[in-house]
Amino acid sequence: MRLVVKFNLVLLVIFALGFAAAAGVSASLLERSAREDVLQDARLIMESALASRAYTINQVAPLLKKLGDGEFLPQSVPAFAATEQFDALHAKLPDFSYKEATLNPTNLRDRAADWEVDIVNSFRQSPERTEIVGERETPLGRSLYLGRPIIIRDGACLGCHSTVEAAPKSMVQKYGPANGFGWRLNETIGAQLVSVPMTLPINRANRALYTFLAFLGGIFLSVFVALNVMLQLIVVRRLGTLSRLADEVSLGKIDGPDFPQVGRDEVSGLAQSFNRMKKSVAHAIKMLEE
Repeated sequence: MRLVVKFNLVLLVIFALGFAAAAGVSASLLERSAREDVLQDARLIMESALASRAYTINQVAPLLKKLGDGEFLPQSVPAFAATEQFDALHAKLPDFSYKEATLNPTNLRDRAADWEVDIVNSFRQSPERTEIVGERETPLGRSLYLGRPIIIRDGACLGCHSTVEAAPKSMVQKYGPANGFGWRLNETIGAQLVSVPMTLPINRANRALYTFLAFLGGIFLSVFVALNVMLQLIVVRRLGTLSRLADEVSLGKIDGPDFPQVGRDEVSGLAQSFNRMKKSVAHAIKMLEE
């Protein structure tokens, strides 16, 4: 096997291993970065919903109580306000969603779906958990969800959700007596869930990965060509000349030209050694002829 072929095989193996390692590490880092960006968006939406709830509790609900005549107004409920506010965003960005998924909700639109029930039960089984982050496949593609528990901390909530008899009659008339009752203090009754699509960030990460790999491949191709040219000019061609001249000497052509010596590298050192050997052979032949 020729020297150039061996050199190129070794170079290709090294590149393949390096390319695979670079692709794996880069893909992992880019996907992690994309996921962190999506998670940041989810946390921003969650904080926005919490701010809406706080505004409703502290400012809207007291005013509605003063202006109202005792009738139940859903606009005074923090969960209703946060959901309504997000619906405006959801209308423009249907891939994004916010829901206060509840096991036994007053408003049936808040009833937890099957996958949401699993998250709520995780919070109920592990009261110390304050957040759950995960991914799931949706009809619109891969989505990241962020969940936080809904726990009854304020005893005032039980005024509407303990028993049907204790609840405002207008609320019972609006939503019926079958749902949203039997809640207890410090009970986890649901989870705030934000879902953010990952398709676009992952696609951006993949494009960045493909661009990087194409750039890396271009660099390797340039290095591959440059190394082959250098190997051909500096080593292979000079070794070929030395080999041809050595064959001539082996056939008794002692009076031929000396081996070329260019520079001070190893090939030049080899040429110098061949020249000394050639002179020694010529001297030995001369002595034998005499």
